Amino acid sequence: MKETMTHETKTYQRTEYPRPQFQREAWLNLNGTWGFAFDDANVGEREQWQEQPKFTEQIEVPFTYETKASGIDDETFHPNIWYHRFFRIPKEEVAKRTILRFQASDYLTKVWVNGVYIGSHAGGYAAFSFDITHAIDVHKENKLVVKVEDSQSCYQPRGKQRWINENFGCWYVQQTGIWQMVWLEFLPETTIDHVKITPQIDTNSVELEYQLNQLPGQTCHIVTTISFKGKQVKQFSIMPNSINEQMEVVLTSDIHEWKIMHWTPEHPHLYDVTFRLYVDDALIDEVKSYFGMRKISIKNGKVLLNNVPIYQKLLLDQGYWPDTMLTPPSDEAMIEDIDKTLAMGYNGVRKHQKIEDDRFLYWCDRKGLLVWSEMAATYEFSDEAVENFTKEWMEIIQQHYNHPSIITWVPFNESWGVPHIFKDKKQQTFTETIYYLTKTLDATRPVIVNDGWEHTISDIIALHDYEESGAVFYDRYKEKEQILNNKIPHNNHKYAFAEGYQYNGQPVILTEYGGIAFKDDTGWGYGKQVSTKKEFLERYRGITDAVKAIPYICGYCYTQISDVQQEINGLLKENREPKIAMEKLKEINDAT
Repeated sequence: MKETMTHETKTYQRTEYPRPQFQREAWLNLNGTWGFAFDDANVGEREQWQEQPKFTEQIEVPFTYETKASGIDDETFHPNIWYHRFFRIPKEEVAKRTILRFQASDYLTKVWVNGVYIGSHAGGYAAFSFDITHAIDVHKENKLVVKVEDSQSCYQPRGKQRWINENFGCWYVQQTGIWQMVWLEFLPETTIDHVKITPQIDTNSVELEYQLNQLPGQTCHIVTTISFKGKQVKQFSIMPNSINEQMEVVLTSDIHEWKIMHWTPEHPHLYDVTFRLYVDDALIDEVKSYFGMRKISIKNGKVLLNNVPIYQKLLLDQGYWPDTMLTPPSDEAMIEDIDKTLAMGYNGVRKHQKIEDDRFLYWCDRKGLLVWSEMAATYEFSDEAVENFTKEWMEIIQQHYNHPSIITWVPFNESWGVPHIFKDKKQQTFTETIYYLTKTLDATRPVIVNDGWEHTISDIIALHDYEESGAVFYDRYKEKEQILNNKIPHNNHKYAFAEGYQYNGQPVILTEYGGIAFKDDTGWGYGKQVSTKKEFLERYRGITDAVKAIPYICGYCYTQISDVQQEINGLLKENREPKIAMEKLKEINDAT
């Protein structure tokens, strides 16, 4: 089903399958026009709006009411909002279970179908779903009502969403409610819920961990077919004895001369995989996915990709668009950002304070763009904040584990949410807990705690410094011991390590620098604003060359890809128009 909306001269469509890492044929897109209402007095549940919706406005989903694309364009904070729409079950799907899926909704989402309460989910960035089969009528239209509760609390993961009524610093307009795709999926009684895919390039094998929703009473088996560019590599069958099964298979094959094809930024080779579930020899569930054969490791102070050191040239990417804010307006918009990032000579992005749309990660997988996936921060420390953060972070790791483009997890940034981490043992312990929990769920990727400064336990030491002068930067960092033994604050502001922690030979990467802005009274950048393109390029070249000249620094991340509201230090304007010739930036980034 294809739904579109028009705002002025622009048409926004989100019609693609939302989750290409785990794709089925039977689904129904619920994006488009919904009924909508504000509920500032929070009377809706008491007055049973879920039974008789009193919605006088309309909104275009999945764009939040704060955006122009929603059709509402109200940046005022509203703590309670309601959505309403009807849907029919396609005739060919009436015998199946119906699953309602949200790719993201911020923050507490409650769902009713035909007046029946279905459930709730807390969190602004993780995907979630509900089985609504028991509440639907397959013979008529069904009424879907959603209430979303948000707050200005600093105990919930917010990322760059402001918690006061006006923008400030580098915090922007909040996003409330449904902001990624909503859809229905139709499933049999027994299904493949999830498959965790772990490449093992040292043994030319891939590990598959299958999870079923249940074991049927009859005999069942799963057939897995792995192919590369349409040619079958392996096919095998397993008969599960429990809902969780594990299999490792060697992928070496004569279909190409190298026997195995690795995933790299230069050659982002992907293997396709199809999972088919049979019950009594009848095919009942089929899922398509893919994976990349790649390995991330650390050795001798370097980050290695497939056992070879890689110099990371990253671009800070906050994922905002003018009319849609956090919601990507289209596949084409995401592809444009990726293509321009590559065209400017970067090989990756640090997705800053946002868990990005799954289709963005899909295109990074396809195009070979490295991704650092960073959690949205809380801003105060409490038991409630710890619980909110931990629960959602676990969901996110598990949901995005299979993407080969993601090479680093970043749960904490600049001591946000742990403001006294430099000395506070409780906050230090929390970050250690998240580090080890992340490693438990994913032993294959580096984890950074805490990006910017005041690290506790961390696989990479990630430093932030917005020094304007390349000469001053070089002089500050040329003595490694000065910085990494906490003898001086690395950026004249913060120490590299929290008290009680020390450098243990980890790779060092400058993960924020630059932030150069042109003279403009409407916003700000880091340091003095420049007047000309020549001045910009001279400063960019000077500081970037200085970073490359420090032998123990093995990568950098420039701030940032595009302007975001009042922060105007992007290499591109908000509309993605380049401020500087992209080939000139590429020339500087490519220079050795």
